[in-house]
Amino acid sequence: MFPKLAWIATAAATAAFALAGVARAEQETTAPDVLVKNVTLEVVDIIQKDKDIQGGGAAGKQKVIALIETKVLPHFNFQAMTASAVGRNWDKGSADQKARLMEEFKTLLVRTYASALSAYSNQKFDFRPLHAKPTDTDVTVNVRVIQTGAQPVTIDYDMEKRPTGWKVWDVRIAGISLVSNYRTEFDNLVRTSGIDGLIKALQTKNSSLDPANAASTPAGAQKK
Repeated sequence: MFPKLAWIATAAATAAFALAGVARAEQETTAPDVLVKNVTLEVVDIIQKDKDIQGGGAAGKQKVIALIETKVLPHFNFQAMTASAVGRNWDKGSADQKARLMEEFKTLLVRTYASALSAYSNQKFDFRPLHAKPTDTDVTVNVRVIQTGAQPVTIDYDMEKRPTGWKVWDVRIAGISLVSNYRTEFDNLVRTSGIDGLIKALQTKNSSLDPANAASTPAGAQKK
């Protein structure tokens, strides 16, 4: 039902765009490309040293989710991302519906990236120089994921400087926008089922991606 994000799996370390672990004052003085580089390498180091994550399974994915929630979430503008993904239908929602949409979309991204991070396999990163002026408040940070035996995968982080620091409002992998990738599907769901139908669909998808549910599914059983 939702777009298949196989292109995320090909860049399994994509979720390592985590932009956290630094104090607010440091965020405001650290260039966005330096911030991306420093914390990406920090997150990758954690993954490489954690036996549960390396072993896979529900326990490993739960650890990855906790890592993302700690290191990533404070540095993403999920309201802007959700509004962009929902597109023209965003203004049709009530305040409560918008809050629920934002929460479910955030959960979807976290669990999707947790699956990608769990498959991390020693990819290398090429952090490209940032071409921006010191006064710019909207920038794109470019990273290439180097994979043995395959073409590099480009990752572009669209970031905006906010009072609390730099925030990511979109991620483009191999030129494909994360938020735009969902827009058509979300629009179709709203057209047929309304805003509440979209929320319900997101809840169902998130339940299927929940590591706890995966752990409780008997071996060989088919998940719906």
